[in-house]
Amino acid sequence: MVQLSSDAFAFGDDLMPVEEALQLIAARIPPIVDTETVSLVEADGRFLAFDVIAPIDLPVFDNSAVDGYAVAHADLIAGGPTVLPVSVRIIAGEAASERVARATAARIFTGAPMPEGTDTVFMQEDVAVRDDGRVELPSGLRKGANRRPRGEDIARGAVAVPAGRRLEPRDIALLAALGVTSVAVRRRPRVAVFSTGNELRDPGQALGAAAIYDSNRFSLQVMLKRAGCEVSDLGILPDNRDTTAERLGAATRAHDLIVTSGGVSTGEEDHVRAAIAASGSIVFWRLGIKPGRPLAMGVINGTPLIGLPGNPVAVFVTFAHVLRPLVTALSGGKPSPLPAMTVLSGFDYKKKAGRREYVRVSLEQLNGQTIARKYPVDGAGVLTSLTRTDGMVELPEDCTDVRTGDPIAFYAYSQLN
Repeated sequence: MVQLSSDAFAFGDDLMPVEEALQLIAARIPPIVDTETVSLVEADGRFLAFDVIAPIDLPVFDNSAVDGYAVAHADLIAGGPTVLPVSVRIIAGEAASERVARATAARIFTGAPMPEGTDTVFMQEDVAVRDDGRVELPSGLRKGANRRPRGEDIARGAVAVPAGRRLEPRDIALLAALGVTSVAVRRRPRVAVFSTGNELRDPGQALGAAAIYDSNRFSLQVMLKRAGCEVSDLGILPDNRDTTAERLGAATRAHDLIVTSGGVSTGEEDHVRAAIAASGSIVFWRLGIKPGRPLAMGVINGTPLIGLPGNPVAVFVTFAHVLRPLVTALSGGKPSPLPAMTVLSGFDYKKKAGRREYVRVSLEQLNGQTIARKYPVDGAGVLTSLTRTDGMVELPEDCTDVRTGDPIAFYAYSQLN
């Protein structure tokens, strides 16, 4: 399990800026050291444990990028067409067995090795084939055109894929082209998930008076699995400080990270923060983010714990912008900012300085421009504000006033979960 010291972070009672929290996470969360070797197909979405060094040149040999005719550029006539006989035919998968004679062309196909004595390839559609079999080559083609030199893609001994990268299909393609069959990846983080609150019931149970169905535990499990974690559903914590502390402590024995939702605000029945403080230490509490301010991070028995707010929209926002970077760091990756799309505001809005705010919006195309329309209901508990919109716009800490037509940063939901 990941082990943190109780004083691994500095803690203050003021609102911590989101960027400062992310810097602390990136600098102080050690990656899981355990690794496992998996096949290329199984490696998709996993974090690479070590650099993969190219064992061969790619391409392995000089080859043709097109179907056409390979020639020695020195045999071409400057300022006019060149007519050459065809002396050899080479297809992909067939080695060039002999040197091409001077002042002749080789019929060649895409991927076939360039025969000795040639350095340039004419595309077949640019070449006229005469009745006697000779080919007429137009002037003006540069030396080396349509030739893929050995090692052009990557040279033997170079880093093909760096450690810490979350492998994607494009990485798998490169590794396969290099002849790699398996790679060492970090073990998946083992994450325990709790919800908190006497009012919560699991879907399918009878609600009873003053009860609601728990949604946060289910969305968190799905988002964590998408982020590459092995997730344990440890159910609902009652509003009892001793029970909360006991169950959180027990969860640290088999998990790298504990995630809770609810119970981190200032109410008399919010026990998660107090349980963390009693059993371990608080790393930070209350972020400069809306929705999601009552967010706590702590350490219990050396295991990091993050307590998310109870409102479902706040859970979604804080997962995207705080918890997912933490999971990336645990997994051996390097958290990086998400790329934003610039859109135009279709609404007027005022906010407080000092907090980063995320506003749910739908996109509309108008006169060739992308307009963000604000969802009419702001509440952090309104789940349909997530299902009936396209994403969120980010309003930075120093922003206090948004006017219709202002450029703003937009993030699609597909980027965030």
